[in-house]
Amino acid sequence: MSSTILHPSAATDADGAAPPGSEDKHPFLVALGERVRALRARRGMTRKAVAAAAEVSERHLANLEYGTGNASILVLLQVAQALQCPLAELIGDVTTSSPEWLLIREMLEHRDEPSLHRVRLAIGELLGTGASAQRADGERPPRVALVGLRGAGKSTLGQMLADDLAFPFVELSREIEKFAGCSISEIQALYGQNAYRRYERRALEEAIQIYPEAVIATPGGLVSDAATFNLLLSHCTTVWLQAEPEDHMRRVQAQGDLRPMAASREAMDDLKRILAGRAAFYSKADYRVDTSAHTLEATFAALRRVVREALRLAP
Repeated sequence: MSSTILHPSAATDADGAAPPGSEDKHPFLVALGERVRALRARRGMTRKAVAAAAEVSERHLANLEYGTGNASILVLLQVAQALQCPLAELIGDVTTSSPEWLLIREMLEHRDEPSLHRVRLAIGELLGTGASAQRADGERPPRVALVGLRGAGKSTLGQMLADDLAFPFVELSREIEKFAGCSISEIQALYGQNAYRRYERRALEEAIQIYPEAVIATPGGLVSDAATFNLLLSHCTTVWLQAEPEDHMRRVQAQGDLRPMAASREAMDDLKRILAGRAAFYSKADYRVDTSAHTLEATFAALRRVVREALRLAP
């Protein structure tokens, strides 16, 4: 199996990984390492998990992330496969596959986020994918999806909201398990992340097809798959349940479930990295409610008010 080619002069720390700042770094390698870290955080994977999936050592992966490892193209391919992304995305240029891609990229380069948001909605309407959550009559779809990291309160608040609206409550994680015939941990252990993402997409597609009105609690990592997240944004009124990292950790511990942080000695640091990696995607939701700022009752009141106003329902 191919492995990372390191600079001969690279000093290493106690774990065998070259620490940041130990030598002059090439800007490309630094940027490459940053993308690897960002993709790993977005996927919610520890360095150990990525190294195992890519079949490289943790030391080599650490050097790659620090910008001191001059990895071979085969190692980069293995890392890209482990992170479930195109090699071009890892290298940093996914928009070089055709002249049209290049022309579109030039038009969109340096645009601000609000402009890119409008472009995304317009492209969705042009292609017929329904990227805009607005219906023809200007109302939002009465299918509410709650997004956010585990421990944000999606299950608790989602059930309360569904009861208040008299809508079905759909826990998407449970629907995924029904499709697979086993638990989520077993899906990931037996079949891997790619299979899990396929079940996740199928479960969401079925929920959208079956329930014209519903409150859907989504898995925290759903935003990691752009196609699935686009589907959610297209067919649901979305709310990001936002919380402080300490509250996420406390609630997850209270549930007796530490996935995917259980194998890490630095659980809080891992959680913060995952949250940072996904926050930009969670923020694409139509609305956000802070679940750390108030009591459960006050938080539910805020969520209820936001959703009822969005759906133009009586307060």
